[in-house]
Amino acid sequence: MTRHHRKNDGELPVATPEAPEAPETPAATAAAPAAPVPSPEETGLTGVDAACLPPATREELEALRRERDELKDQMLRRRAEFENFRKRVERERQQAGEDAVAKVLQALVPVLDNLDRALEAEGSDASLREGVELTRRELLAILESQRVKAENPRGQAFDPERHQALAHEPVPGVPEGTVVEVYGKGYSYRDRLLRPALVKVAAAPGPHRIH
Repeated sequence: MTRHHRKNDGELPVATPEAPEAPETPAATAAAPAAPVPSPEETGLTGVDAACLPPATREELEALRRERDELKDQMLRRRAEFENFRKRVERERQQAGEDAVAKVLQALVPVLDNLDRALEAEGSDASLREGVELTRRELLAILESQRVKAENPRGQAFDPERHQALAHEPVPGVPEGTVVEVYGKGYSYRDRLLRPALVKVAAAPGPHRIH
C-alpha cells in the first residue's frame, strides 16, 4: 500500500512506498527440550523422585552409588557381628548353667561309691541292704534324669582320657592294657567327664605297679 502526501496546495500528491512489515514468527516456536531425567534405577536412588532432584553429573551419581554400597556393607557387617555376639552370649550362658549342675552332680558321685561299698560288704543285714539298694536306685534315677551316665570299663582297653589307673598288674591270659578291675565307676554328664573310672590295668609280665 502507498500513502499520498500533499506538499502544497495545487501540487499532485506523491505516492511513497510503505516499509515492509516483519514476517510473523510461528507461535509453535518454543524453548529447547529439557535434558532427560535419569531413572531411579540408573541413579541407584530408589524411593526418591528423581524429577525433583537438581541435575547431577555422572561423577556425583557414581559417588552416591559408592556411598550407598558402603553403608549397605556396614549394615550387613553390624548385623553379622550382633548375631555372633548373641550366639556367644547364649553359649556362655548355657555353659555356665552346665558348669553349675556338673559341680553339684560331681559332689554326689562319692555318695554312690559308699552305697556300692555297703552293698558289696559281706554279712550285711538283709533289711539294711534293701534300704541301701533302694537309696542307690533312687539316687541313680535322679542322676540319669539329668543325663548322668555311669561307666564300667571292665574288660575294655585302658583309655587315659576316661580311666584312671590305680594299679598295673600282670594277669595271665589277659592282653596288656586291658582293664581287669574297677575300683570306682566313671561318671559323665552330657559327654563331660565328671570323674574317670578308677581301675586296675593288666600289665606285661614283671613286677606290678601300684599308683
